[in-house]
Amino acid sequence: MRGIVASGTVVLVILGIGDHLWWLAAVALLYLYATHGRGSPGTPSPPAGAGTPPLPDSYRAYRERRDRQAKWERRYRRERPFETRRQEREKSR
Repeated sequence: MRGIVASGTVVLVILGIGDHLWWLAAVALLYLYATHGRGSPGTPSPPAGAGTPPLPDSYRAYRERRDRQAKWERRYRRERPFETRRQEREKSR
């Protein structure tokens, strides 16, 4: 969908060289895509001060991403000790 909108916008901009009405059509296409074309808006989120805990699935996914990132960082430090020391020296400056 994004590629179709992008190519349509490019075509309308190229056509707009001779007629400025095509420029307006390109802007309208981008506006409609930005407001309506990205899928359904979904369910509204609760207010920030509601005091409800985060959903377990989202926190679980966050925890898995965090653990996976830590695992990769430990592996990087283990496999590239000289690069790790250089980065630590640069960070401490």
